[in-house]
Amino acid sequence: MSQLKKAGIAAVALTLVLGISGCSSEKEELNLTAQQEKEMSERLAPAGEVVLEKDVATVAPVAAASGPRSGEDVFNKSCTACHSTGAAGAPKVGVAADWTARVDQGMETLYANAINGVRGMPPKGLCMDCSDDEMKATVDYMLEQSK
Repeated sequence: MSQLKKAGIAAVALTLVLGISGCSSEKEELNLTAQQEKEMSERLAPAGEVVLEKDVATVAPVAAASGPRSGEDVFNKSCTACHSTGAAGAPKVGVAADWTARVDQGMETLYANAINGVRGMPPKGLCMDCSDDEMKATVDYMLEQSK
């Protein structure tokens, strides 16, 4: 092996050794204020927890809703993003012309499309905890706002 290659290998090895030892030579302790520790703990806290099916009986039940939500509530929670902007061809609330052809198909078809999904709209507009009656109330609300 030539002297130049040996010198190059030695230089690389020396650089690695110094680099690695430099990383581990930190001797200064990091001191955080109480506020910084609190903020760090909040950032590092888990977003949720995993519950296995076998453990479901030991988990506290989720409080049930106090009753059906209004069409306006469901619209504001799940529908406004698309039906206020016309995203993916959604008929816009407040624009009567967007709804005419849909209403002409009949209310049962309009309700079924809202519940089952149609074209770019997923079933129930992804409001998977909405009942069929809540979806119908939401359709009624959107139509009322679009007269």
